[in-house]
Amino acid sequence: MESLRRILSLIWKELLAILKDPKSRLTVIIPPLMQTLVFGYAATYDLNQVQYAVYDQDRSDASRRFLSTLDGSGTFKCIAVLSDESRISTLINSKTALLVVRIGPDFERRLLLGQAADVQVIADGRNSNTAGTALNYIGTIAADFTATWQKAHGRTNMPAQVVPRAWFNPSLETRWFMIPGLIGMLTFVQMIVITAMSVAREREQGTLDQLLVTPFRPIEIMAGKSLPSILIGLVQMTMVLFVAIFWFNIPFQGTLWTLYLGMLLFLVASVGIGLMVSSVALTLQQALLGSFLIIMPSALLSGLNTPISNMPHSIQYITLINPLRYAITIVHRVFLEGASFSQISSELWPLVLIAACSLWFALWMFSRRTT
Repeated sequence: MESLRRILSLIWKELLAILKDPKSRLTVIIPPLMQTLVFGYAATYDLNQVQYAVYDQDRSDASRRFLSTLDGSGTFKCIAVLSDESRISTLINSKTALLVVRIGPDFERRLLLGQAADVQVIADGRNSNTAGTALNYIGTIAADFTATWQKAHGRTNMPAQVVPRAWFNPSLETRWFMIPGLIGMLTFVQMIVITAMSVAREREQGTLDQLLVTPFRPIEIMAGKSLPSILIGLVQMTMVLFVAIFWFNIPFQGTLWTLYLGMLLFLVASVGIGLMVSSVALTLQQALLGSFLIIMPSALLSGLNTPISNMPHSIQYITLINPLRYAITIVHRVFLEGASFSQISSELWPLVLIAACSLWFALWMFSRRTT
């Protein structure tokens, strides 16, 4: 009984120590709430607004009925009606449309003859999960259209069938999408943790004061903390790249210098965020907690696990300050599509902006804490 009383008193003491400290209270309350909200809104595998384009060569009553069935599902949104097939590659390459539905010139005639009428669906295979789910949805819609057509015309055959064609990932293999994305994901996690611990470790061990009495200026100290992390990130990225190409045989379509340039900017932005956490944290424990507070939402809002287009618009705006979002896009476009430097430039300048802001804030906080 006495032992139980001592244990209870110790438990009460620890709870008071946590609850009396304002930072500890925030650590207990804020992160779970934030992550629950992010999970609830961002982590959805349902497709709500699939943007697609139509290339209807038949322009018949039957083709219009099929497309109206597609639009009436509430899942698909037609963003373009094409008059020739030359625009198909532009819409898919730019990710303006996830799918292009192509209906042949003899669609209605074949239906009236009771023959199988194909509907070709060209999908963006760079996101294999989303493309595969969308193709399954269209297959279900085609089956509903077939049932309605059979009932109206008294036929028992299967007149309308979807013929899928995936670009950049013909077999829609998940590893073609996931493993290149891990180049960004794994390096991001390592960069945030390593750099967040760097200054906090020095401060906790008392060696930061010794460093400050040396002739080093704050910007030189920050540079010395940043460059080793960036080099480590490049090595880790190269390791994952070699595994993806030589072990899993995922074809690399782009150029190495384009990939490394984009990832170098990403690493600088990630290091800047890690140094922000490190400059704010007073202890190693706070640095680790701050790191995971950033890593979890960043991973969910990167587009690797769930498509950004499925998230609420307010969440989509938040993803604009997430460097991992741009890294995932760069890796997939260069790896699978073979995108050039000019084609990924729209993903590079946000990384430059994020890197500049985060590094400036980290340097400002570090200078303020050391004066």
